[in-house]
Amino acid sequence: MKAIIYRDLGGPEVLQLLDRDLPTPGPGEVRVRVAVSGVNPTDWKTRSGTTRPKQFPEVTPHLDGAGTIDAVGEGVDRSRVGQRVWLFMAAAGRPTGTAAEFTVVPAERAVPLPDEAGFDIGASLGVPALTAHRALTVAEDGPRRLRPGALDGKVVLAAGGAGAVGHAVIQLARWAGATVISTISGPEKARLATSAGAHHVINYREGDPAAEIREIAPDGVDIIAEVALGANLALDLAVLRTRGTIATYANDGDKPVELNVPQNMMLNTRLQFLVLYTVGPEALTAAVDDVAAAVLAGALPVGEEHGLPLVRFPLDRTPDAHRAVESGAVGKVLVDVTA
Repeated sequence: MKAIIYRDLGGPEVLQLLDRDLPTPGPGEVRVRVAVSGVNPTDWKTRSGTTRPKQFPEVTPHLDGAGTIDAVGEGVDRSRVGQRVWLFMAAAGRPTGTAAEFTVVPAERAVPLPDEAGFDIGASLGVPALTAHRALTVAEDGPRRLRPGALDGKVVLAAGGAGAVGHAVIQLARWAGATVISTISGPEKARLATSAGAHHVINYREGDPAAEIREIAPDGVDIIAEVALGANLALDLAVLRTRGTIATYANDGDKPVELNVPQNMMLNTRLQFLVLYTVGPEALTAAVDDVAAAVLAGALPVGEEHGLPLVRFPLDRTPDAHRAVESGAVGKVLVDVTA
């Protein structure tokens, strides 16, 4: 089979397309013929050594993907052979991710994909959707699970609603009944956030965004899903309600975070940092189940018309796919692995 691998940490040029033996699923595992592989910022950061040292002599990258189960290991129901699935955390703690024609994962990391949902949707779930779920379920007085009605009466602010996680925040929050506001940097991203389902979009570079948000939510925002904490914290605190939650999954721009302790004490701010690698099995399982339910309900579509443009590359151009993510490509970067 064809697979992308790297042996040394570094830039996209360390990625190579090579022939590798077809993997065999072990006990509790399934082998998936990958149709589409999803690329996330964590994939290039792991490849470059930004976040952690290399764990294995040779690595096939990418956590997310979608395809069809073609073999199962001992202890896995054989009826799963032929099942369409979406994959999450495929390369987490393992040397082989989804940037290959076939990959082997624990059976629970291969989630049934409804016939109505294409492989593009499946490959766009994983990191973005599970991260969004976590951001929306950490509030002190909010739900721990998402379903229609779970966020009724709540106001959610999706910072950077044109990004993959922000897009999933908008879709999941709207599916769960929240009023959704998204901050964006210009008209094109406003169009994308609106297409994703945001009720209101606010250009944070113009006018008085805090006043505009307060006009929509006079009592303040309940949950903020934050992508650039250092840059946006002042705005977040200006619009957060008392006992509100800021759930931050990134710090785009790397601006240092400076906390006004008395201000946060008076607000009783809940500041929740999150990353899927250490979120814990209970939260991850809940997120997978709820995201699967949202997919079944048709609540997580992708594509330009749904606010998430798809940027595609063939498998042999995976280095270019990584460059696109690193350079901040708008939308979701996908690698087409097999027809």
